[in-house]
Amino acid sequence: MITIRHAEAQDFELVADFIRKLADYEKLAHEVRFDDATLHRHLFGARPAAEVLIGEVDGVASGFALYFQTFSTFEGKPGIWLEDLFVEPHARGAGLGRALLSRLAALVIERGGARLEWNVLDWNELGKGFYRSIGAAHVDGWERWRMQDDALEALANGV
Repeated sequence: MITIRHAEAQDFELVADFIRKLADYEKLAHEVRFDDATLHRHLFGARPAAEVLIGEVDGVASGFALYFQTFSTFEGKPGIWLEDLFVEPHARGAGLGRALLSRLAALVIERGGARLEWNVLDWNELGKGFYRSIGAAHVDGWERWRMQDDALEALANGV
């Protein structure tokens, strides 16, 4: 049996563990550098920056989806950006990933939104196949850009 629930503050260690496991899977463990107190504040503080769904299989937490609200000026409506989706290897194939995405799609609709979007690593063919199977499509013509660390600091300081 699959259940999806919103994470609460007492789920913090579980969420942090899922983030680390996802980073391992994506070969990006070296990029995980969050401070527990800061992450906790941003997820469960007075003004959360993101939300988390916990997916359970037979009562055992086996995956998560971390997401936040976006806004499309062209649509004139909000949406949801799925930052991270992870399902434990033992639970893959049970329908948990689909259930998490289904709940996110329902949240987009419940909140009057227009889009559910996310990134996929270019080498993750298994993920891409799964996303295609549920009706998702690659967005042609767009590239992801990022500013962080020294470049972000320099721009913020007018350099």
